[in-house]
Amino acid sequence: MALVFTDLCFRYGRKTDVFTGLDLRIDSPATVLLGPNGAGKSTLMALAASQLVPVRGQVSWREVSPTARRDQAAYRKAVAWIPQQITPLPGLTVREQVAYAGWLKGMSRTAAWDASAEALERVRLTELSSRKSHQISGGQQRRMGIAGALTHSSELILMDEPTAGLDPQQRAVFRSLVEELSNNMQVVVSTHQTEDLADLYSHVVVLDRGTVRFQGTTGAFDALAEGVDSPRGRAEAAYARLVGQEA
Repeated sequence: MALVFTDLCFRYGRKTDVFTGLDLRIDSPATVLLGPNGAGKSTLMALAASQLVPVRGQVSWREVSPTARRDQAAYRKAVAWIPQQITPLPGLTVREQVAYAGWLKGMSRTAAWDASAEALERVRLTELSSRKSHQISGGQQRRMGIAGALTHSSELILMDEPTAGLDPQQRAVFRSLVEELSNNMQVVVSTHQTEDLADLYSHVVVLDRGTVRFQGTTGAFDALAEGVDSPRGRAEAAYARLVGQEA
């Protein structure tokens, strides 16, 4: 199963193009999308989530494209997006918001409610299920967003800067969750941080100024940093070597 971007072009209004003819295929269980701020990561994730519509080109998952109206619902049910900021819905408990996410994707209310319990257990939020969604921390809200995606059995989960602002304990919970999720579905995580790269992800895509600078296995990425011993040091050195190149 693959997330495919074909001849993708996008711009905001009349501003400079973010992407001009981007071709990219992502088909590994766990992929990290690396790049500095302003590289186009969040825009690419929003295009993949069908929140944004390309000026030209196509996004597809398993050859289903959200630009075809008849396929939009099926695409959005299969592809879940966890933005950096999750918006709590006023008055809803954590479980109600998770169940609501399943209902929005076409599940019956009963099915969504039943599935929400297992989803919350998978993201370790069962104890907070009855708390109002606006009363939990930012890291817990992101896990609540992931639970919503699990409720409607997504095949692909897109996560935009999911560890930004998390404390070390929250980051540890997230790492464990990503490792578990990638055993059952495909995960794409965008970030500008290189920590834990070798432990969590099988493939790396480096994006800079709307251009793919690297795509390959984590091992091939680390190999770009010759002479560096530590895993974290290799990732940082390989990243620094790629980012800032001229197109």
